[in-house]
Amino acid sequence: MPSLFQVVCVGVVTIDALALVDRYPAADERVVGDQIAIVGGGPAANAAVVLARQGISVAFVGRVGADPGGEQAVRLLEMEGVDVSGVLRDPGASTQTSCVVVAKESKTRAISTLTVPPLPSLADMGSRAVELITAAEWVHVDHLGFGPVAELFGTMSPPSRPRLAVDAGNPIAGLDISLLDLYVPTAASLAAQYGQLETAEGVEKAAGLALGEGARAVVATSGSDGSTAWWSAEFARGTNPGRVHVPASGGIEIMSTLGAGDVFHGALLSAICRGLDWPQALRQANDTAALSCRALDGRSAVPTLDELFRLSAG
Repeated sequence: MPSLFQVVCVGVVTIDALALVDRYPAADERVVGDQIAIVGGGPAANAAVVLARQGISVAFVGRVGADPGGEQAVRLLEMEGVDVSGVLRDPGASTQTSCVVVAKESKTRAISTLTVPPLPSLADMGSRAVELITAAEWVHVDHLGFGPVAELFGTMSPPSRPRLAVDAGNPIAGLDISLLDLYVPTAASLAAQYGQLETAEGVEKAAGLALGEGARAVVATSGSDGSTAWWSAEFARGTNPGRVHVPASGGIEIMSTLGAGDVFHGALLSAICRGLDWPQALRQANDTAALSCRALDGRSAVPTLDELFRLSAG
């Protein structure tokens, strides 16, 4: 019998080289940085780290190269308590690596990254990957994880499938809204998908259209404006459908927002797995994402639940 993990995250894992500088260098200019760090990244991988730190049993399924960067990316996940038995080490691929420069003056970042090919089918990634996913309570995917998981779900009857959460922060080819139990785009991308203006009314209409296509819950993130959830009776297990907005957290000194969206997704699913209602879940996701911005990277300042409760109360 495969080990049962409450959540299995499927998608991208990276190694990122980060530099914090006062301002971006001009051509051929040398700028002395405040910090330089080599860290793990990737939307699905970062979400897995958040879930592990907040006490949710979690595994990660993805691909790395058979190279030192891949071994480092896997080791960093293992150190966080994430199961990596479903990771494919592919000698024909390179581990995705990114170089990120964060400028304090403008509070922006510039990213250079290697092209990431689509993930192979889960059957090609190995039997352990399939076992982990089919035995999970929730599967959380990013833009590269959706395709292989959707293909696998097509071979399963709906009652036997895990619940599916999607990080729609990046465009997703062939996205089938009807498969989604939890659909989490930005407000801007949600409005654009349904041809609406990025206004409160436009986002509201787009969320209704997504629910009409079969999504069981939609959560739109709006950065400093917070997050909004809409859910159907099916998601809420027979209770009334609803809507709630929770403002963003304040009073936190931000160093970098790199990975904050990934952190929000992991924290939201953590709260849902722990049975919190929507206002509590959005508040904890907002707070966790905001607290992660205290550091240069998207992982090192992610709080445990004890730290989250202590800092939120303070």
